[in-house]
Amino acid sequence: MNLVRVLLSQSRAGVMEMGGTLPDWASQPCILGIDEAGRGPVLGPMVYGCMFCSKSFEKTLASLNFADSKTLKEEKREELFENLKTDRSIGWEVDVIDPRELSAKMLKKEKVNLNEISHNSAIGLVKKVLAMGFLITEVYVDTVGDADKYRTKLSEIFQGIKFVVAKKADSLFPVVSGASIVAKVTRDRALRDWKLDETADGMHRNFGSGYPGDPETKAWLEHHKHPVFGFPSLVRFSWGTCAPFFKEGVDVVWEADKSEEGSGRGQMKLAGLGITGMKRKAEEIESSGKGRCKFFLARRLELLSSF
Repeated sequence: MNLVRVLLSQSRAGVMEMGGTLPDWASQPCILGIDEAGRGPVLGPMVYGCMFCSKSFEKTLASLNFADSKTLKEEKREELFENLKTDRSIGWEVDVIDPRELSAKMLKKEKVNLNEISHNSAIGLVKKVLAMGFLITEVYVDTVGDADKYRTKLSEIFQGIKFVVAKKADSLFPVVSGASIVAKVTRDRALRDWKLDETADGMHRNFGSGYPGDPETKAWLEHHKHPVFGFPSLVRFSWGTCAPFFKEGVDVVWEADKSEEGSGRGQMKLAGLGITGMKRKAEEIESSGKGRCKFFLARRLELLSSF
């Protein structure tokens, strides 16, 4: 997404001096806040954002009127975001997780749940800011899952950094409130400027808020489902919200790899692998025939990993 690359370049420009050198406060003890936007929607990316500054700037930060992004109107969020981008006493970064990546991880053979994806994103942001050369000594983050376990996990990875993991951190700590604004504005802009890869007739962008309970979002999903190809790439098709839309979908059967033939599974259905979110059934997985499809056998075709 070109938009993401532009935002990332702006984040570095906002905190770096001309020539790419770090600001003087980078070597001072710094605090960092982390928050996300778009965890619940069935459409679009999930965005993790962080904001950081020197510990000595903390009192000034509290006077900049940052607040939980959910409590602010869009115009105010945009205004605050533009202000922090130009403030050389503040740095920020984002991690934009594509909806296709979310679904792929949640449906792979060794599944990665949403909490783990969230943890990895937050960890990645801390590593990124440290690698840039900032002396991070305190990190404040909204909890995902059990707060104590999350804090222990972070502390074991980043020894020497104090972690505060709390519910509603975005309303308790200004540095997290700022991160909330960074994440929310980035996601809103990404959705607003999203370029649909698909070009089907009748495709439109009136998808509402993207949340599962939104009637406009449900109507958009109904209108854009395809009996074979499923949903456009904007959709997190691993969400349970999508399962009912596939009840009348076409069964798609794919040829099993050679390494799987020994298990007696010649062909497998995507529905049986959880692609549609439906329960896996043995009768949906095993084919009625044995071995490879006659089409491949008659032509003596084999699966190659290299030439």
